[in-house]
Amino acid sequence: MANHPRNPYLAVDVIVEIGSQIVLIERKNPPHGWAIPGGFVDYGEPVEAAAVREIKEETGLEVVLDTMLYVYSDPQRDPRQHVTSVVFIGQAQGVPKAADDAKNARLFSPVTPPSPLSFDHAQILRDYMAYRQSGKPPSPRRRLADYVERIEETKKSE
Repeated sequence: MANHPRNPYLAVDVIVEIGSQIVLIERKNPPHGWAIPGGFVDYGEPVEAAAVREIKEETGLEVVLDTMLYVYSDPQRDPRQHVTSVVFIGQAQGVPKAADDAKNARLFSPVTPPSPLSFDHAQILRDYMAYRQSGKPPSPRRRLADYVERIEETKKSE
């Protein structure tokens, strides 16, 4: 298609819980840093299957998805291009082993993750902790208001 519309890429991330800890990977490729494991959805693949596949590829773990936390779509969340990520929470057992594009895979307390975190993963972990405390997912209304406020601030500074 010569006039194909320009759309965001679709990705998945999974906050994998093992006991009271979560799995994070150290990225092998730019942007470097620690990240929630995940990756791009293949054409024709449901996001749930992509989430399970990506966790297996990056950590060697079999994950059971529990819930979807939120859909993160801020155009600035990934420095490479506009990527929308469906973020799940899931359970696994065992010890993560880095593979694919993960340089390292380890367990961390979600309260004290390593630094630096890639992309918007610090925000996602804050949302995860709030969800675990309140049982309420992030508010789309609040996210939209934050985005509009940031755009307005950007316009004022130009």
